[in-house]
This record gives sequence, C-alpha cells and structure tokens, in this order.
Amino acid sequence: MANHISSSCFLHGPFHLLFLLSFAQMVPLTVQTFTGTYGINYGRIADNIPSPDQVVTLLRAAKIRNVRIYDADHSVLKAFSGTGFNLVIGLPNGQLQDMSSNADHALNWVKDNVQSFLPGTPIRGIAVGNEVLGGEDYSLWGELLGAAKNIYNATKKLNLHEQIEISTANSFAVFSNSYPPSSCKFKDSVTQYMKPLLEFFSQIGSPFCLNAYPSLAYASDPEHIDLNYALFQPTKGIYDPKFRLHYDNMLDAQIDAAYSALENAGFNKMEVIVTETGWASNGDQNEAGANITNARTYNYNLRKRLAKRKGTPHRPKNIVKAYIFAVFNEDSKPGASSERNYGLFKADGSISYDIGFHGLNAARSSRLSLKSISADNLATMIVSLCALMLLIF
Repeated sequence: MANHISSSCFLHGPFHLLFLLSFAQMVPLTVQTFTGTYGINYGRIADNIPSPDQVVTLLRAAKIRNVRIYDADHSVLKAFSGTGFNLVIGLPNGQLQDMSSNADHALNWVKDNVQSFLPGTPIRGIAVGNEVLGGEDYSLWGELLGAAKNIYNATKKLNLHEQIEISTANSFAVFSNSYPPSSCKFKDSVTQYMKPLLEFFSQIGSPFCLNAYPSLAYASDPEHIDLNYALFQPTKGIYDPKFRLHYDNMLDAQIDAAYSALENAGFNKMEVIVTETGWASNGDQNEAGANITNARTYNYNLRKRLAKRKGTPHRPKNIVKAYIFAVFNEDSKPGASSERNYGLFKADGSISYDIGFHGLNAARSSRLSLKSISADNLATMIVSLCALMLLIF
C-alpha cells in the first residue's frame, strides 16, 4: 500500500510540518548509553593522579567515549561537561541503605548529582552499588532492590527515566558454577535477591552488568588453566558439550556463562554488558600471571577482539561491549598489590605499557586539533539543520 502513496505529498503542502512534528512525537527518543564497543573505568582511589580536566584530555586523545566512575564527584561531573562522552556515575555501596529506606533522599540525590548537571554533563546511567550480591556485606543484599527502585522512581519523577539507565555490576561470586558456560546458575543464596532484581531490570530495560576477569580465574588455578586461553592467544580452547560450542578465549566463555545463568533464571532476552575487565601489570608472589607482559597482551588483544564488533559463540548477535579496568594505577587501594596496578596509565599520565594509546603529554599537544575537529563537526551540524529547515518550510 505504501508504494501507491505519492512522495510529493510528503515534500509539499501546508501539512508537511504538522506531519513531521506528529511523527516525531510518535517515535520514542532512544538514548545512546554506549558508543561502539570499548569503554573504561575511571577510578580515583589515589592521591597522585591527574586532575579530572586532564583526564578528559587524555580520554579524548585515546578516543574512548564510554566512561564509568564509582561515585558522583562534582569536580569530575563538571570536567566532563560539554565533552560528548557517555558517562555512568555510581551510587556507592555505603549509601544503599539510606536510598532504599528513604525515597525522598533518593530524589534529592538524583536532583543534586544528575538533574543539576544535565544536559551539559552527558550522564547516561547510574550504577546502583557495585558487586553487592555475593559480596561480604550481607546486610546490603536486601537493600539493593529498594535502592534501585527508589533511584529509578526519582528519575521518573524528574522525567529523566528515558535518558538514564539504572543498573548494578555483579561479580562472579553470584554464580555457583561457570564451567562449562552452559552449566552456570546463580547461587541459591543469591537467587532470592537476584530474581526480583532481574524482574525489575527487565521491566525498565536494563542490562545485566558483569565484572569479568580471566586474570583472576587463571590466578586461582594456573596449573589447570591455559594462560593463552585467558590472554586471547592461539590455543585449543574448550568445548561446551551442552551448547555444542567451541571457545577460544575465556572472556567469551565468561559472558556466555552469565547468559546461561540468566536463561536458567528465566531472563532469556536480557543483554550482558561487561562493566569491568582487565589485567594487573604487577602483583604479589602468590598472584600468578600478574605482570606487565600479560597485562599488555590481554588489553591489546581485548581491543582487537572488541573492534571486531561481534558477539559470543552462544549469543553471536549480541555484540560484546566492555569497560576496561582502569584508567590509572590507584596507589591508595587496599588489598593485594595487583589492586594498585590495573591502570593503562601511570599516575603521571604516561602509558603503563603500549597498546596503542598515548600518554598525557602527547594528548595535550593534540588538544588544539581536537578542538578544531569539534568545531568542524559543529559547523556540519549547523549546515545540516539549516538544510532541514529549508525542506520543512
């Protein structure tokens, strides 16, 4: 039937503008929360790293568009204003109980840390807590869903719910078994909290966020896990007899393990996003594989794998998206030595190892060219808008 409608009726006449406006209202505005396939985590548990403004310069030069932070620090939010990044901010675990029990506090938090910075600062999501379920603080397990609901309801009350994605990141501690991928299920102790959380996320269109570290799996059993399999290097890989699929790298297997757990729980359509992955460039003697050679190999090969824009063996149509951990080595983080050595960059802004990025000094020198590129893009947008207005009128 559409073939019989004359195209001239859409290009001429007094009803053209009315049609365009009506059509725009019918089509929902989709917010792009992730550009491409590659993002990075910007942790700041350090006393010697560059300022947020310098970090923006560094990430722009690296052409990394997707950034996650673990709080809502206002100096960072101001630095990212007008940058065009896709920024996910965090509600720390320490605030979950308050947000869960008090909807007014959740509303004020969203007003102060999200609404007041929009539209200048490109906040695309709120991560409610980090690795809560399966974590050691059991008191927070029952608070997570309430906090997520109150934060979401706050965005809805402020008419921001179509712009801001609500999620929470999960570690592998939520799974009872992940090998082979098809056998993965949520732990019984976690399921009673995870299932209602997934039901809520399914209703609002949120993904399942996974912190996946092949390095940690390798370090836990270096005698039986092939290092090449963890590093995306040539290897015989593994075969999953239930899925009838071959895996040539561990990250794909870890992602499909999460898909398997979601399927077993009844959430077949939920997407998995890797919110953390990386490899430490240094570690303690008992941390097998934590060295600069393996860190470079993993992160270099990870970039190549993500650049292919393909899915996993079990979900080939779901393009893998991942945030790398992390921008900097963080000297104030507690725990094992590896915790302070995940950065792609050192505290002075120079590269930790070469995977194709440049340090802060090189980024500064390219800042003028970046500004000129932005100006060219703006000019192109203006010309396009003018042409569109001429068509309309």
